[in-house]
Amino acid sequence: MSRSEEGRPMPEEIPVPPWRRPKKAPPRMPLTQDRIVVTALGILDAEGLDALSMRRLAQELKTGHASLYAHVGNRDELLDLVFDIVLTEVEVPEPEPGRWAEQVKEMCRSLRRMFLAHRDLARIAIDRVPLGPNGMVGMERTMNLLRSGGLHDELAAYGGDLLSTFVTAEALEQSSRNPATEQGREQAGVFADQLHGYLKSLPATSFPNLVHLAGPITSLDSDRRFELGLEIIIAGLLAGAGEAADDRVRTAGSPPAES
Repeated sequence: MSRSEEGRPMPEEIPVPPWRRPKKAPPRMPLTQDRIVVTALGILDAEGLDALSMRRLAQELKTGHASLYAHVGNRDELLDLVFDIVLTEVEVPEPEPGRWAEQVKEMCRSLRRMFLAHRDLARIAIDRVPLGPNGMVGMERTMNLLRSGGLHDELAAYGGDLLSTFVTAEALEQSSRNPATEQGREQAGVFADQLHGYLKSLPATSFPNLVHLAGPITSLDSDRRFELGLEIIIAGLLAGAGEAADDRVRTAGSPPAES
C-alpha cells in the first residue's frame, strides 16, 4: 500500500466500475510538416546527420515511418526543409551608408553562427541552393546589401555565392578541426602538433616556405582564419567594384566612336 504526503496509507488504484466510462487517453499531437521538421532538427543537433533517417524520425514521433511521407516526400526533401527553417537565424542587415564592408562581415558572421549552432548543418548546406521561402528572402536581402556597395550585377551575384560558399566550407572545416567531443578535439590538437613538427623538420633548402609557414598552416584558431578569409574576399569585391567604376568613368569620358 502506498502512502500520501501526510503519511496516511493510500489504497491501491481502484478499477473503474463497469457502468462508468473509462478515462480517455490524452489526444495525440497531430502530425504536421512543421512538427516533423522541428523534430528532425532536434535529432540532427543531438545525434548528427548520419543518425537522421525517416525510420529514426518516425520512432521519435511515435508513428509509422510511412505516415511521414504524407507530409515529406523523402529524406532529401526533409533536409531541404530543415535547412530552410534554420535560415531564419541569419541576420542580413539593411544597408547603411558608410558601413558596407562591416555589414557584409556581420552577415557572414551571423551565417557562421547558425552553422556552428547546429551539428552537421554545413554538410547539408554545402551542395544545396537555399530555395525555400526563408532562403529566398535571405538571398534577396543579401543581393540588396551587396548591390548597395556599388557592385555591378555579375560581381554582386557571384560575390553572394562566393561568400556563402566560403562560410559554409569554413564551418565544415572547423567541425573537422574542432570536433564536438572532447576526445575529438584532443585528437585534432595532437595531429596539428604532429603536422607542425613534421613541417618544421623538412629541409629548409628544399621547402623554405613550408618550414617558415608551419605555424599558420597548422593553426587551430578558426576565428582568426575566418576573419582573414572575409578580409580577403571583401577586399577583392571592393577592388572589383572600383575597377568597374573606373571603367564607367573612362567610357563616359571617351569621345564618341566615328561612324
